[in-house]
Amino acid sequence: MRRVPGEFAPGTIEKLGLGYGEVSKINPRIVYGSVRGFSDQSPYKDFRCFDAIAQSTGGSVAFTGEPDGPPIKPGPTFADTGSGLHLAIGVWVPFTSGSSPARDSISGLPCRRAVMNFGRITFARHQLTGKAVTRVGNGSPSSTAAPSGLYACKGGGPNDYCFIYTARDELTGNRQWNALLGVIGRSDLIDDARYATPEARFRRKEEVDDVIRPWMANQAKRKAMELLNSAGVPAGAVFDTGDLMDDPSFRATGMLSEIVHPQRGPVVLPGWPVKMSGSPTPAITCPPTLGQHTGLVLTEMLGTNAAEIAELRSSGAI
Repeated sequence: MRRVPGEFAPGTIEKLGLGYGEVSKINPRIVYGSVRGFSDQSPYKDFRCFDAIAQSTGGSVAFTGEPDGPPIKPGPTFADTGSGLHLAIGVWVPFTSGSSPARDSISGLPCRRAVMNFGRITFARHQLTGKAVTRVGNGSPSSTAAPSGLYACKGGGPNDYCFIYTARDELTGNRQWNALLGVIGRSDLIDDARYATPEARFRRKEEVDDVIRPWMANQAKRKAMELLNSAGVPAGAVFDTGDLMDDPSFRATGMLSEIVHPQRGPVVLPGWPVKMSGSPTPAITCPPTLGQHTGLVLTEMLGTNAAEIAELRSSGAI
């Protein structure tokens, strides 16, 4: 059983009689998973927790934003979705590790632990500096690479940008940087000592941005992405939800599916991202409307007849 963080205050699931202690009486070998905001050892264990709270207390808000600006909550629901995914992995451990499910049944997963797990590179930066990590905006999370950022593209729209990131990799050397210079027509800088190493480019990252911006401003974001990647330069256009909804590859793979809701009509929903070679992709179906199966449940499970159901409806009981 999984409880959505913030849906109930801590302890509610036990008050409903659905805690591990009660459920395990029915099946002592049950693998029981739960999600909460904070661990039992935390001074905040009784606090309510939603995604934004877990992201704030788990570190991701603190290191998101511009260096001279306030902290910013990341857009994706890393805490809610991430804790669910971590829990799904955790409940399989007793079956794959050879341990006894009865001994490993309780998987209490605090949301902010999931957020912390997503911040591995940021924690590594703290180890190097010995200080709380500062915000780097769109810069390299390891603070060792340039270019690493968003560049405005032709069109001027709110999402007409393309991200360029050249890795700091001793194996590639200056290969990506030199390829980038060739694409944007600045091969004259290939042997420039000011940008000869990743470290040098990072120290002059503002100058690096100034070199790239004029070319990017004359390119559509998709075209810029295609030209740069063709030359071996990592680049990604900023795709908004409209771009993603219009991408036929997502429909072909089942990542996006259109269903017909009885009240809302056609609705496009995201699907399950994991694809298995020997299993079909789970079908996306329309969720039941409020009370859609009430009559069926009352009839099949409780033996209620049609007249009794009609009376319950007329009285507003169901």
